[in-house]
Amino acid sequence: TSVKKNGLTKYRVVVNYTINGEHKQIERVAYGKDAAKELEASLGSECKSRAVASDAGMTVRGLYNIYMESKKHEVRESTYDKSKRNLENHILPHLGDIRLSKLDMRRISEWKNEISEKKLSLRMNNNIYSELRTLLNYAVKFDYIVRNPLTQVGKFKDAYDIAPKSEKLNYYTAEEFRKYIAQARKNKLDAKENGFNVFFSIAFYMGMRKGEINALKWSDIEGNLMNVRRSVSQKQKGGDRITPPKNKSSYRIIEIPEPLKKILDEHKELVKKVLPGFHDELFVCGCTVPLRDSTLENRNTQYAKDAGLKHIRIHDFRHSHASLLINEGINIQEVARRLGHSNIKITLDTYSHLYPREEERAIRVLNKIY
Repeated sequence: TSVKKNGLTKYRVVVNYTINGEHKQIERVAYGKDAAKELEASLGSECKSRAVASDAGMTVRGLYNIYMESKKHEVRESTYDKSKRNLENHILPHLGDIRLSKLDMRRISEWKNEISEKKLSLRMNNNIYSELRTLLNYAVKFDYIVRNPLTQVGKFKDAYDIAPKSEKLNYYTAEEFRKYIAQARKNKLDAKENGFNVFFSIAFYMGMRKGEINALKWSDIEGNLMNVRRSVSQKQKGGDRITPPKNKSSYRIIEIPEPLKKILDEHKELVKKVLPGFHDELFVCGCTVPLRDSTLENRNTQYAKDAGLKHIRIHDFRHSHASLLINEGINIQEVARRLGHSNIKITLDTYSHLYPREEERAIRVLNKIY
């Protein structure tokens, strides 16, 4: 066509193929003649592999190999590795050698029973379920199977799981956090040790994810505002990975409360005294490198023990932040914004039960109508 982009002509590339006796067609757009030829060759090769795989009776393992190669270019490395672990540990050993054409409700139900016997948590079971669902949705999208048999079976359920959500969320109240952080401040011996105090203070006051805090640089702090621009993952081959935040809404600017601002200012002065070459691109908590995950967890366990408190996960400081705001009547949209949730439904599903005051207020309003 005559449409151009950056001076290149737009081409519509169409490839026809047959799979399971049914005519199919793929259509893509490319800009420039050379790019269009490359795309045509690539699509032709892809369609041929689909048809061959279908005729040969593709197995779940064969689908996995194609799926993971595609996924590698579409998600963050940490997400890719998590999917790889779940699929290789909990799906391929049970379903890997089964042909897609033979993957029916009976086999899926048998797989669910085998996973249930591992006595994993309900949450873990459904994470594994989601990985298999995504894999089979990919198979449907690219015509390896007609429909996803997993949707007919449904997610994992726990017949004895009747406790309300509020009993499952671990978090510190404001008073508990004061006791906890008092222990952290007792170790304020140098800039490095004080970095742990700063880390847990940011976690509680800002509700940020561990990777976001570890990736925080002094240049991200502007007055009373904190810019969340990146994350760091430590459990990757080859060392730390600095990546974008979890999703688009995770890019956010959060107001810093006064107590945390004081902690940050004091820490910055402490770092400047021991580090003559101080500059704003240093990490806030770890200076030259992010704090180590294992050391953070060790400190977390020790502080809780010394303060006489229950141990909570590092991620539970995020729950602590949300719970504090919710119990003070802060609007759920603002809680979602500070947490960087991609969808307010995530916030509601996780924390809606923490709004007892709203329930009481609703009853008071209704009681006046008679």
